[in-house]
Amino acid sequence: MKEHAEASPYRVVDARFVAGAVETEGLLAPTLVEVAFAGRSNVGKSSLLNSLMQRHGLARTSRTPGCTRQLNVFEVRCADGLATHFVDLPGYGWAQRSKAERGQWQGMIEGYLRRRASLRAVAVLFDVRRGLEDEEQQLLEFLRGRREVSEPKPLEVILVATKTDKLGSSERTLALKGIAKDAGAPVVGFSAVTGEGWEALWKRIRGAVL
Repeated sequence: MKEHAEASPYRVVDARFVAGAVETEGLLAPTLVEVAFAGRSNVGKSSLLNSLMQRHGLARTSRTPGCTRQLNVFEVRCADGLATHFVDLPGYGWAQRSKAERGQWQGMIEGYLRRRASLRAVAVLFDVRRGLEDEEQQLLEFLRGRREVSEPKPLEVILVATKTDKLGSSERTLALKGIAKDAGAPVVGFSAVTGEGWEALWKRIRGAVL
């Protein structure tokens, strides 16, 4: 993403891992506004985070479903002074995990989304080839519910269709239009390979936290 970062006012000057926790209470005090990233296992969440943060390998990627097993927090600072926390949530759809473990993670994620006062936006990631499936629809319905904290403005939900490089141009355009129509909301098409959607996603994030 070097070519995008150097030409962008959103250039990241510092990005680092700052905390990991298995429950909301174990996180750092909410000193910065936060953006959470949610999606099923292997949807490309770590690659997307590395792309946004303009770092290689900061968010770990893995072919093993359920590799992220805690709330991972990254501090991101941009050249214009914007500072925020990116929160990598555990992937859902963990077929290889026990029912009890999946239930524990679900409780952790829901507790964070409901009660974290500094949370301003949630990016919901899904594979453009699959669209919004039942688990994504359930998450969106959950995010429409009332939060348990006071907040300056409603929580922003950003739909992100990943792996757009896997489709041809016309097929990609049709898929994104269809998903946006079904969801009744705009969709950011994103590829960590080609850089598509990089600036558009940063604009949505900044609009939510500023």
